[in-house]
Amino acid sequence: MRVRIAHLHEQPQHIESVARMIYEEFWREVEGGLSQQFLIDHLRSATDPRRIPLSLVALGEEDRDAPVLGTVNLIENDDSRRAHLRPWLAAMVVAEGWRGQGIGSWLVQALLDEARAMSLPRLYFGTDGPGFYTRLGAQLHEQVSDKFCIMRFELGG
Repeated sequence: MRVRIAHLHEQPQHIESVARMIYEEFWREVEGGLSQQFLIDHLRSATDPRRIPLSLVALGEEDRDAPVLGTVNLIENDDSRRAHLRPWLAAMVVAEGWRGQGIGSWLVQALLDEARAMSLPRLYFGTDGPGFYTRLGAQLHEQVSDKFCIMRFELGG
């Protein structure tokens, strides 16, 4: 299957399924966490590809009804305890049946390209899977716990 990366605002029919994907992956089991409606509203606000917030999706095939294979987002901040760190790569998730096929790497690289086009000097993010991001050039910023760290991409902007 051919995969293409697109701005979510150009594919508004997928906003709800992207919000559901993010919610299920990151927020469903978090008491007091973000709601699916909050995510929908936030994704709808990502309408300018030259500004934050920005949302990218990986889609299969070339038609309007192509399935969403994954998403990655650029937001101002994803950690109120580290408000000075900005902006953030956030909510990178690939649909379960499509993991391990390079889609996550394509999404991250596409987001890094978008961030460079905005002349951003770096991106921060939190992860429990640093190996994936290290292979893409990310560096450890802070080891928060045994299972979680803050990392960054230096973009040279």
